[in-house]
Amino acid sequence: MTCIFGNELFFTSYFAVKKMTDCQGDGEGTMSPMELFEKLNAQGEKVRSLKSAKAEKAEIDAAVQLLLKLKVDYKQMTGQDYKAGCPPSENLIVSNNGPAADDCDGEDLVDPWNVSASSTKGVDYDKLIVRFGSSKIDKELLERIEKVSGQRAHHFLRRGIFFSHRDMHQILDAYEKHKSFYLYTGRGPSSEAMHVGHLIPFIFTKWLQDVFDIPLVIQMTDDEKYLWKDLTLEECHRFTVENAKDIIACGFDVNKTFIFSDLDYMGASPQFYRNVVKVQKHVTFNQVKGIFGFTDSDCIGKISFPAIQAAPSFSSSFPQIFGGKKDVPCLIPCAIDQDPYFRMTRDVAPRIGLLKPALLHSTFFPALQGAQTKMSASDPNSSIFLTDTPKQIKNKVNKHAFSGGKDTVEEHRKYGGNTEVDVSFLYLTFFLEDDEKLEKIKEDYTSGALLTGELKKILIETLQPMIAQHQERRKQVTDEMVQQFMTPRPLNFKF
Repeated sequence: MTCIFGNELFFTSYFAVKKMTDCQGDGEGTMSPMELFEKLNAQGEKVRSLKSAKAEKAEIDAAVQLLLKLKVDYKQMTGQDYKAGCPPSENLIVSNNGPAADDCDGEDLVDPWNVSASSTKGVDYDKLIVRFGSSKIDKELLERIEKVSGQRAHHFLRRGIFFSHRDMHQILDAYEKHKSFYLYTGRGPSSEAMHVGHLIPFIFTKWLQDVFDIPLVIQMTDDEKYLWKDLTLEECHRFTVENAKDIIACGFDVNKTFIFSDLDYMGASPQFYRNVVKVQKHVTFNQVKGIFGFTDSDCIGKISFPAIQAAPSFSSSFPQIFGGKKDVPCLIPCAIDQDPYFRMTRDVAPRIGLLKPALLHSTFFPALQGAQTKMSASDPNSSIFLTDTPKQIKNKVNKHAFSGGKDTVEEHRKYGGNTEVDVSFLYLTFFLEDDEKLEKIKEDYTSGALLTGELKKILIETLQPMIAQHQERRKQVTDEMVQQFMTPRPLNFKF
């Protein structure tokens, strides 16, 4: 689970979101099916070797994207999905679908561990909705959320930061009938310091908790990070505690919030583990490989982990909170890259007699270098960390924030800047709550009245006090408070 985290099952290798098949300019168009098959084998081996050697993330991402492109080419040429060890038939009739579209522009890669877009505008979320089979959060749903909650929609909803959902109308139906639901989100503690992008699901989840007055469970997937990262169990558990302090500093109600470490809770809760085993029994190895792109070289811990992330979706996993009830609906706010876990969960739930979780999906928080990828805790220059000083924030924004402005002041004054790619403006859409002020900034920047340096100054002056205030709240979080949040116990809410 990465900062949750994140259609029912569909089995495509990884989650390459195919915007258009890449123009065949690398020679694939003249290859035979067998030659392309052999090239795929070699590229797959290269990806495995890079991962085993713990190569640079950028190098691995590039190799994975090429592998995905080759798989698309293979499917287009043969009409069959590529499978290692299953070469194409010698009598195969090669399909010819004509030239690729003129606007073919690569593909977006979206899975729980990697996000990269082919456009400087970032991921095409409308196409992602179609590909994943979710539903767009439209004006009707926004109005209904406001009516049922009695509150104006959060600016994350108004601005399309949370843009997609699964079964949100059913959650609202239940709430209108005075049936409670609960929230589930999480964090994969891979480092001691979180960055501002990690705050997005927690800021929104706190709003949901306050508005609907409902309980919340927060899963800390320290087991996942041990399986995927070069970390010790002790490091992963320590990062859980440190990250929990940042989460608590967001202002969650201790009487309605349970934070748990997988390494601790799974051994202490038979009901949780039973739900894990039920999910594991109903998902085959081939399905897991198809959903998550696992290979024969992955450790068995990775293969079984998705069931652990699925289990908190079921109220029976928390008997101390719900008294053994199996019918309390669950709503999961998460980034869209975590959706593969919950497509699997929603597919399995009816088969084990449990409710499907509902979801609200967010867009990705872009790296300073641009919206083509998300922030990374492993790259200090791609992120604004919650531990950064005002000076560090200023330097990072001024030096690394991708600009949508023109090359010269004269050109910028004449033509204006592009807010769709300008990272400083994109960050303001997350953190500047005043809609009128944000719109005025957009008008001034696109008209050329506001320069890039001036826009960056506005962002710096927005981030500095926000992060300083968070740091002050975190200082007040003691180890005893963390223990209180992480102790299994009843929560204060009405069914």
